[in-house]
Amino acid sequence: MDSKNQTPQRPRVLIVGGGFAGIHAAKSLAGLPVDITVIDRRNHHTFQPLLYQVALAVLSPADIAQPIRSILCKQKNARVVMDELTGIDTAAHQVELATGARLSYDYLILATGATHSYFGKDDWAKYAPGLKTLEDATEIRRRVLLAFELAERQMIEKGWHPQLNFVVIGGGPTGVELAGAISDIAQLYMKRDFRQIDPSRSKVMLIEGSPHVLAAYPEVLSVKAEAELKKLGVQLRTGTHVTDIGPGWVKIGDEQIDSVVTLWAAGVQASPVGKMLDVPVDRRGCVIVNQTLNPPNLHNVFILGDLSHFEENGKPVPGVAQPAMQMGDHVGRLIAADLKAQPRPAFHYFNKGDLATIGRMDAVANISWPFHARLSGFLAWVTWLVVHIFFLVGFRNRLSVFATWVWTYLTFTRGARLITGDQSLIGWTEYKANLKPKS
Repeated sequence: MDSKNQTPQRPRVLIVGGGFAGIHAAKSLAGLPVDITVIDRRNHHTFQPLLYQVALAVLSPADIAQPIRSILCKQKNARVVMDELTGIDTAAHQVELATGARLSYDYLILATGATHSYFGKDDWAKYAPGLKTLEDATEIRRRVLLAFELAERQMIEKGWHPQLNFVVIGGGPTGVELAGAISDIAQLYMKRDFRQIDPSRSKVMLIEGSPHVLAAYPEVLSVKAEAELKKLGVQLRTGTHVTDIGPGWVKIGDEQIDSVVTLWAAGVQASPVGKMLDVPVDRRGCVIVNQTLNPPNLHNVFILGDLSHFEENGKPVPGVAQPAMQMGDHVGRLIAADLKAQPRPAFHYFNKGDLATIGRMDAVANISWPFHARLSGFLAWVTWLVVHIFFLVGFRNRLSVFATWVWTYLTFTRGARLITGDQSLIGWTEYKANLKPKS
């Protein structure tokens, strides 16, 4: 066949990761003459800011997740492959997948996010799960609900039960939200469900290494958050570092604290994908990128979201949803510029603000757009509700979450209190023995 009559091959764009950055990248390329392949080891996109509400039985997993295929089903230039990246050959412009398949690319977009960091103490993970995926959320839900169930059973069988102490390690937004939600569950939502125990007598402790929780927020909001957590009965241990974690206990220095459920919200590290490129990374494993989101000497590779280390005004952009979405949107502009043989525009992060809930009808908000404001209390909570409903993917999810929130806050009932999987609680035997009444 005469090569002059052949249709030129369209640029092939591989997007690895179906999180905020990956989905926004795919959508930003919808109108361009490119062929897109989205690769993820899971078939769904998860709205991570609401994971803690799945973990604490407010929402069901399907409320905050959407199949990637459904999200992109109307985008004719996109396809989805459920597989896992295992290798990258930048010289050959190919990636290798866990199934053994090799895919070629003209542009490679890596947006594989981050995972938990236990600062070299990976054996802590089995005692203190973190919160990054739906599987993490359902495991945390299982442990928290099971603690109440085992206490009720212990009371019926033995006539006593150990004091239920919950420990959350890490005072960032996730830690604050988890601690506040556990307190809400114990004090407001569980008390009518049990006959032998009083869930409201449970204790929640939040441990943070910085002087204040929500250290990235303005100090006035951090102090406000601490005051509200204390109103909920959460015990704060700031300026304190955990030295060891075991079955049924946490150590701070030489002090041992009994903990029926321990949750980890203290540290994150980038996914190992960044290290496959053999380019500079920071101490968390994030790939250091330039103004067009490229690592050194890899003009056709873009690093987005939690996997990237992008600095603006001398400070790294935070690894949260906002910059991930903006990076994804910007990739479309970068590739569009290439197709038009125009200079690539530099990426600039537009910080619209930060939100964190503390408990029922309470939150803090540091708003930068469309106006500057520092809110707390009910107004901040309403702002949090509106923002999260707006950014949820899919009309069904928005409607379902809104209906669930209205029902929950009007009736004090939570409909997602399901315990699935193993019916045993790690550390329960040791915890119970430590807190056995003196004879």
